[in-house]
Amino acid sequence: MPIESGNRPSAASDSTATASAARPADFTLGTPLGAHPTRVLLLGSGELGKEIAIELMRLGAYVCAADSYPGAPAMQVAHDCRVFDMTDPASLDATIAEIRPDIIVPEVEAIATQELEKAVDAGIDVVPSCQIAAICMNRESLRVLAHETLGLPTTPYRFADSLDELKAGAEALGYPCVVKPIMSSSGHGQSVVRDPAAIEAAWHEAQVGRRAAAGHEDQVSRVIVEALAPLDYELTVLTVSSSAGIVTCRPIGHVQVDGDYRESWQPARVPDDILAQAQNIARRIVGGLTDIAHDHGERGWGVFGVEIFVLTDGRVLFNEVSPRPHDTGMVTMASQYLSEFALHARAVLGIPVTDGSVALSHDGVCASRAIVVSGTGQVEFSHLPAALAQPGTDLRLFGKPGVTGGHRRMGVVLATGSDVDDARNRTRATLDTLGVTVTDAD
Repeated sequence: MPIESGNRPSAASDSTATASAARPADFTLGTPLGAHPTRVLLLGSGELGKEIAIELMRLGAYVCAADSYPGAPAMQVAHDCRVFDMTDPASLDATIAEIRPDIIVPEVEAIATQELEKAVDAGIDVVPSCQIAAICMNRESLRVLAHETLGLPTTPYRFADSLDELKAGAEALGYPCVVKPIMSSSGHGQSVVRDPAAIEAAWHEAQVGRRAAAGHEDQVSRVIVEALAPLDYELTVLTVSSSAGIVTCRPIGHVQVDGDYRESWQPARVPDDILAQAQNIARRIVGGLTDIAHDHGERGWGVFGVEIFVLTDGRVLFNEVSPRPHDTGMVTMASQYLSEFALHARAVLGIPVTDGSVALSHDGVCASRAIVVSGTGQVEFSHLPAALAQPGTDLRLFGKPGVTGGHRRMGVVLATGSDVDDARNRTRATLDTLGVTVTDAD
């Protein structure tokens, strides 16, 4: 099956194509509890949101962290917090009216994004923009922009509104193929289909397994079916749009399980031509998205996690982009002078992010490894003195309330090594030494 590369020109050229947004930004900072604070509403308070909140607070912003459950990680460090259903338009509108933010930072996909347009009309900055948030949470909109507008190479794909359409699309692309709901993320509702007998199960999984399924069981989810490309490895290229233009970080290699992050390392050692293609794709998709933001009078500033496929024959494809710090980018807390969270905070607040801002802090390689815990109950950690006795190691424990069946990412181990294998081995040894206990809440 040939790879779809497109032949249309890019809507953005290079790192200077979208250097500034329509409105100047010079936020008042340093008095979060004073009379004129810069107020940030963080929509989503998981582990990524926690680090974003910390970096914004370090720069003197007031942060209110919101999520659908109490005690979320960012809530534990923010100035204030709110618990509500962020997919409910009325609840989101009421929270915005109460908090009166200058900036809204979405950290998750499950948000009533249509309400963000009202916030923009009221003069609130949405990060990176309400248009970008809506495009990136919809796989159809994103794929059409990437391939059919910007001409980026992708896997062949079809869209389907019914099981019959899905069967026809899969037949056209051939087996094996991948079926994904267009409104989900992190592997939720996704299936690899290796023969026609499994296509009905894949349709069912897309309907019930997607992140937006709860409370919307009566709604049919449109799906995308993609040819399963001969994948060699994947990369994340963190890309920052700021008042200084667009810059890319060194590529991050990673391991995923069922679409969910497990390990990452930076820099990923890739050939120069692969690196150039990956960075070009990243700049073009982020440039195209920020152009859309500018067309609507928004800034388009922030960190984007651009996911890249490298095939066994050396071809480089665009896969997806997240308009926020990326889970694989947690490695930057060890590998860069400014982590992806610090870069996001700077970009959001109008501070220029240049090539020098994304420099690596080590000559070797840094790695991260997710601490994934299974069971039901509160999660307690021990043996930290022994686990962190190994030089060049660190960790972050997210402080989530617990696990409720299945598995949940509860922390991340970080390590620096002489090469990729050394760094990954250090994270594994640290995790193996760490004590992890799941207990009853009582």
